[in-house]
Amino acid sequence: MPKSYNIVEVVWVDAEEHGEVGWNNLKEQLKYAKKPVPTMHSVGYEVFRNKEHISLLSSIGEKESSTIEKIPIAFVKSITPLRGQRVPPK
Repeated sequence: MPKSYNIVEVVWVDAEEHGEVGWNNLKEQLKYAKKPVPTMHSVGYEVFRNKEHISLLSSIGEKESSTIEKIPIAFVKSITPLRGQRVPPK
């Protein structure tokens, strides 16, 4: 079994773009600009965290894993441990 990692839920806001390739209707774009960015919830094994980003894996095995999700800390609203105790990085 690989090293034991904490399982966490990360609540974060996502950056986004809106519109089609080429020209877009300015009035529609200005209206869309006022909409809030989406709030996302990610759950996974916390395999790395520093002051820049947190990295999660959804699946982990002896020698294989899922794709890694890296979330900028500036986007994070909260990190909630679901299993294990989190020790902040130094």
